[in-house]
Amino acid sequence: MAMMATNIFQKIIDKQIPAKIAYEDDLCLAFHDINAQAPVHVLIIPKKVIRTHADLTDADEAVMGHIHLIAVKLAKQLGLDAGYRLVINCEEQAGQTVPHLHLHLMGGRAMGWPPG
Repeated sequence: MAMMATNIFQKIIDKQIPAKIAYEDDLCLAFHDINAQAPVHVLIIPKKVIRTHADLTDADEAVMGHIHLIAVKLAKQLGLDAGYRLVINCEEQAGQTVPHLHLHLMGGRAMGWPPG
């Protein structure tokens, strides 16, 4: 299935929609989720359009490693020393609502298990 040329995350990358940016570099952008599910809830997205986790290829190895390292850096900066959760939802049944791969960094409260 082809993804639309732009989506809300692409518009944030392109600065067409404002967001509270937590981090940005050439490979990724991190911003605070406007529908936060925890006291700290940051979305980390690759600037390269990857529709969903299932669409990853060998060519995406570096960017995926990079966004995980950015998650570690942000967790430290945001004071999540007591712990945090990283989530990637893949496809609609798993809760993915935007067709652009994104990593949720959540913390600041105790997390239950199982999620969902």
